[in-house]
Amino acid sequence: MAIGRCVTFCFTEISALHAIAAFMKNTNFTCMLLAGGLLLASACSSQDPAASFAKARQEFAAEDYAGARADVLVALEHDSANRDMLALLARSQLLMGDGDGAQASITRLKEAGGSGPELVRMAAEAALLRDQPEQTLSMLGGDASPDAWRLRAAAHIAKDEVPAALDAFRKGMAAGQHFELARDYARFLLTAQDYAGAAGAMETVRKLGPARLDALQLAGEFAQAQNRLDEARVAYERVAKAFPTRIEPLLALADLADIRGKLDEAETFAARAAGIAPNDSRVTRMTVQLASERGDWEKVRTMLAPRESSLDARSLDAMTYGEALLRLGHPEQARAIFAKALLLSAQNPYARLMLSEAQLATGDGATALRTVRPLADSVLAGQRELELAVRAAKAANDHTAAGLETRLHSPQLPELQKLAGAGQAALARQDWPAAIDAYRRIPGFDSDAEVLKRLAFASSQAGRNDDAIAFADRALSREPRNADMLHIAGLARMNAGRDREAAKRLMEQASQLDPANKLFRADLARAVAPVG
Repeated sequence: MAIGRCVTFCFTEISALHAIAAFMKNTNFTCMLLAGGLLLASACSSQDPAASFAKARQEFAAEDYAGARADVLVALEHDSANRDMLALLARSQLLMGDGDGAQASITRLKEAGGSGPELVRMAAEAALLRDQPEQTLSMLGGDASPDAWRLRAAAHIAKDEVPAALDAFRKGMAAGQHFELARDYARFLLTAQDYAGAAGAMETVRKLGPARLDALQLAGEFAQAQNRLDEARVAYERVAKAFPTRIEPLLALADLADIRGKLDEAETFAARAAGIAPNDSRVTRMTVQLASERGDWEKVRTMLAPRESSLDARSLDAMTYGEALLRLGHPEQARAIFAKALLLSAQNPYARLMLSEAQLATGDGATALRTVRPLADSVLAGQRELELAVRAAKAANDHTAAGLETRLHSPQLPELQKLAGAGQAALARQDWPAAIDAYRRIPGFDSDAEVLKRLAFASSQAGRNDDAIAFADRALSREPRNADMLHIAGLARMNAGRDREAAKRLMEQASQLDPANKLFRADLARAVAPVG
């Protein structure tokens, strides 16, 4: 029995005995009851450490790291210098992402006589979890084991050195087969949309641990990335059944349900995850996302306000918090949040739209119009963008209001939106010819940078390399400082195997403009990596 469960039981029993004693007139009887309670407490604190440790090892093997941590702590109360126990505690803490706790356990393990390269790697991982990637790299030294290469890759990612991370992954995979290395490499390649490469890494994952949580979870992530949502759901359900104490499959199922528009179902999965780990940041993020879709802005504000100062302005949490403030009547605060978000990520349409709304809410119609104009001028502009532009133009007494209103009420708008939706849906299901057909049928597509970018991507994926490069270059000529356009121009060349130096230069420029973009960073790493 873990400490927490033992304490709960003992205090419950003692409280009951005290309650009974309070009603008793016989002092001796009361003392007997209290003595019984103390005996129960003593029994709870005298568990067999060997049994607790055996249970912890079973929980660790079942990938229930929270349970393992709780039970090995019980065992350590009776044998505080046991190296095997301390090692299991540190490993559990590392797998839970608790860098501070792991570092403390590793220190105790060293004081108890622990040593060796595995302990050094554990300490290096603890440093990484504590945001000390330089220390991680220094500690690993010349260690050429696959796990050391995994940690180097993670440290380089933390330092925004993605090409070095890719190099470390490749060297690690060449050094030997290692489950966690192959898992992390597969996820890295999924981020880069390198599905063929990810599939290869996943084969290693399945070979080394076919029934492990990450192997099963990766199968779902791979299917979801390729829009095979039914297959992804089956995979996540299998994980949830096999690992009932873990939140990862529940959050994945919540995300899938949300994608399908099943908000009630998504909230049920999120609530189950909250029941397991209520304070986990991933659970909070999902709960906030679903609350925003419900329009429960007070809940969003209540959950995120304590973290306001630490929110990354580009993150979904930060912008959801900004929208909550706007909807709750605090437009100036919302304006500041969205202004920072758009400054850091100029291509984010949500940040642009919400900043314009906030500006309009503060009475600054002219600035709101300038902000929303790039969205409203696009041939992809929908009702929301045009309505906001009309309101801003009218508030600013701008002469463009009439023209914008004409577009808003145009009988062609529903057909344009239908074609745009068909193109987006085709991209999602990776039906490249259908996407190309839909976007080419939109009037004015050849003069719209966003549509040209999507045509370039679909053409590149379809192997139509000449068309891809032509579309990408036309998009870039219209918006030469747009990170998305720089990226697609580089990607089209890289996928075609042409002009590698230009591809590298274009992707470097895109990453400089949007350094937090994981896709840009991953593609840049592939562009600068040696061929072969």
